Amino acid sequence: MFSVNTIDPSAREQSIARGQILQQRGIDTKRVSYIESGRVALGIVEAGEMEHQIGVLEGPCWLDASSVVLGLPHLVDAIADSAVCLRAVATKDFRKAISNLPESAQAVLNDVAMAHRRQTEFAVSRLAKDAESRCAEWLLCHAHTCEQGHLEVELSQRKRSIAAQLGIAPETFSRVLRHLREQSLISGTGRVLNLVDPGGLRSLAGV
Repeated sequence: MFSVNTIDPSAREQSIARGQILQQRGIDTKRVSYIESGRVALGIVEAGEMEHQIGVLEGPCWLDASSVVLGLPHLVDAIADSAVCLRAVATKDFRKAISNLPESAQAVLNDVAMAHRRQTEFAVSRLAKDAESRCAEWLLCHAHTCEQGHLEVELSQRKRSIAAQLGIAPETFSRVLRHLREQSLISGTGRVLNLVDPGGLRSLAGV
């Protein structure tokens, strides 16, 4: 891959503090960052915190150059996991440098970028599936038969505590419960949840 000096020798170094968001999913930015030094966590950020982490980058390296090569929005968020030193260049200049490569080199670069994006898509899809699977399994494990003869779960703990047990953020737990309701797998919005479709929950949980 190109060096920053090849694309834009005037690009200045920037010092980024730990915890600062460097990239947001779903956004096609106008600049590409080159991590000179430091560590960057990749995953899903909620409320400024890394909710699900799928990987770590250690400088020196480009930050999600694959999306820029393909002209697509970022699939994941990136947050500084340590103090980071980076240099950023304009996306248009980055793509111009690619266009100056021989066609064979451009084809290889595009194939590598596409393979990387597919791996990232798979990792992101697993995050959502894993959260639902864990919630479904937790509901089944804590269910009991009520007087009416159906299964129900009493949320005797705070949602924050339950989410911590599942290894997800409270917002994710609430979102998954809402999704399970929309799928008619559970019902109820208070402290008691009815397991409308225990078989469907078992299938989702893989048990």
